Amino acid sequence: MSPTTIDRDGLLALASKLALAAGNMARDGRAQRGIAKADTKSSATDVVTEFDKASEALIVDGILAARPHDAVIGEEGTDKAGTSGIDWLIDPIDGTTNFLYDLPGWNVSIAAASAQGTEVGVVYVPATNELFTAIAGGGAYLNGRPIRCSDTDDVALALIATGFSYQIERRRSQARRVAAMLPQVRDLRRFGAAAADLCYVAAGRVDAYFEEWLAPWDLAAGGLIAREAGCHLGSLDGGPPRPDSVLAANSLIHSALQALIRQIDDQIDNDHLQ
Repeated sequence: MSPTTIDRDGLLALASKLALAAGNMARDGRAQRGIAKADTKSSATDVVTEFDKASEALIVDGILAARPHDAVIGEEGTDKAGTSGIDWLIDPIDGTTNFLYDLPGWNVSIAAASAQGTEVGVVYVPATNELFTAIAGGGAYLNGRPIRCSDTDDVALALIATGFSYQIERRRSQARRVAAMLPQVRDLRRFGAAAADLCYVAAGRVDAYFEEWLAPWDLAAGGLIAREAGCHLGSLDGGPPRPDSVLAANSLIHSALQALIRQIDDQIDNDHLQ
């Protein structure tokens, strides 16, 4: 499938409709009935609820009803092959811990990709009624209004968002890193949902975001939205962004922040060897 044959507007309309429906279903269902059951996945702190599964089912059913030949991959187990050249990546509730505790940062994240990369991205934050959207090459939007990343040009004045792994040893390493970083930046924030964090960079609410050990569905939609808002995306080690290592920031501080993270990590490694 060539880029000219992809109906990006149609993909965006479908993703937006389903993200709104799934997010509102989960928000209203939690408010009316509470959470009946919460299981765990990769660790005791990695939670999944009945609403995660219901949200994914709603989104998958909606995609396949409209586009039965597309591939669909979802966090809660959907893995359907397709023949159309369009692959959907779904996080039905990104930030389930926030959802479990009735905190506002959780979201629904839906992206559609082709062989050329992510074509459309939608992130819906039900608690604040915010719909972040982007089409490749078409800019980024919040509730239909264009958004742009910040113009902060000094890492020392940058507000940085990050997240932490569910695995204990990884968390210990990440804690050492942020402890060393905190005196060297304006401040740090941990909101608890990767897709929303990327959108907050896109909207200039934070100046940068970095995290490791994400999954493809965590990065796909939010990453496109951030890029279309003018952010530069890379990995912590200087390469292209990937789910296990991503840094999103405006172009004025991206390289300096990347260098700071590498410097801190090198010092932590040296201290560990001594």
